[in-house]
Amino acid sequence: MDADIDVVVIGAGLAGLGAATALRDQGRSCLVLEASNRIGGRAWTTHPEALGGVWFDMGAVWFHDAEHNPLVPIASAAGERLLRSDEIRTERTYVGSRLMTDDEAHSYDGAWTRFEAAADTLLHDRGDVSLAEITRSLPNDPWAATVEAWEGPVICAVDAARFSARDWRRNALNGRNLVPEGGIGSFVSRCLTPGLDIRLNTPVTRVQWGGRGGRVTVECRDGKVTAGACIVTVSTGVLAAGTLVFEPALPPEVQECIHALPMGLALKVALRANGPDRLDLPLHCSVDRQVARSGGSLMPFQCWPFGRDYVQGWIGGGVAWDLARGGEAAAIDHALSELRAIFGGRVDRLFAGGGTLVTHWDADPWIGGAYCYAVPHQSDARDRLAAPLADGHLMFAGEACNVPYAGTLAGAWISGQAAAKTIVCG
Repeated sequence: MDADIDVVVIGAGLAGLGAATALRDQGRSCLVLEASNRIGGRAWTTHPEALGGVWFDMGAVWFHDAEHNPLVPIASAAGERLLRSDEIRTERTYVGSRLMTDDEAHSYDGAWTRFEAAADTLLHDRGDVSLAEITRSLPNDPWAATVEAWEGPVICAVDAARFSARDWRRNALNGRNLVPEGGIGSFVSRCLTPGLDIRLNTPVTRVQWGGRGGRVTVECRDGKVTAGACIVTVSTGVLAAGTLVFEPALPPEVQECIHALPMGLALKVALRANGPDRLDLPLHCSVDRQVARSGGSLMPFQCWPFGRDYVQGWIGGGVAWDLARGGEAAAIDHALSELRAIFGGRVDRLFAGGGTLVTHWDADPWIGGAYCYAVPHQSDARDRLAAPLADGHLMFAGEACNVPYAGTLAGAWISGQAAAKTIVCG
């Protein structure tokens, strides 16, 4: 394991792969050290028997903002088939157990514009606020709490009261969402790893930095790696836990950034049908419901995706953390109760004895959650965490360090590439 190279990269998620690819293209020697037994980080495709052996993405799913996402041309050049999930999906929104009316649909369609306008006014006047404060500024809007639930717990994996509205606005994405057929984790393995020196099952325990000439020494179970520079791409959850020790300790301002970007959590819960009932829904149907109050939880479902025989729900924020502590049975019961509130007792008959799956990103010691968010008044922590240390010989990269693609694979990839272009190893 003992080696002396230009740059050592810690972590083989999208940021680490992006950095290593850029370093390879620059002709620099690079070694990627990955603690787990696989590459991809939160891009992980499995074929669970509980869902019939079809491909299933445990974490990331989409190429967001496909028109500008740098991973899309890579996939296209590799001949990957990209599924246009937005175009094949139908959407149904319920108010209680009934479908919303046309008038309600019209109001719901405009809710995001109203919410964003209210956010921009508050941010202009007050610098930053929590996402929940936007909802409170719209007391007569029947859909404000629903937008809050989508943009906080569902999309950004954090309760609105804990989430910087400025961070949300800085990272609001548009454009199409594409899905690589076979899963996004499989795409990463096929297309983003050739030619890279990646060592799996190699957790790093210590980073000694700031040495003579900027040299960095990385310690792991199998030895040491000495390099001209180091790019650290582990999650803020791992950094905050202190399992990776820095010598000397990171400056207080860097530690402040890490704690200003805590990890959110989202659980996926999949339920496989045991009969022909499809809840009177078309294939690839997105189901959500109106949320009555600020702070209310929302568990949207994708039903029968790509013609499959299961539904998958998504729950984020504080409820997700609570369910994770309660075990898989708690998460499954929660999903069933959400479906039962809309579709009644037929749900129990349809899913009784069927296969189930619950994701466990909270329990992954090398990640510790879904992705990070900025707490109110700390939206610039992403920019500050990405700043070079030790005259450019030590850098952090990952979805935590990117705007406007925070929380996404594209953000991690872009951040890793940017770090590789900035790092000083001579």
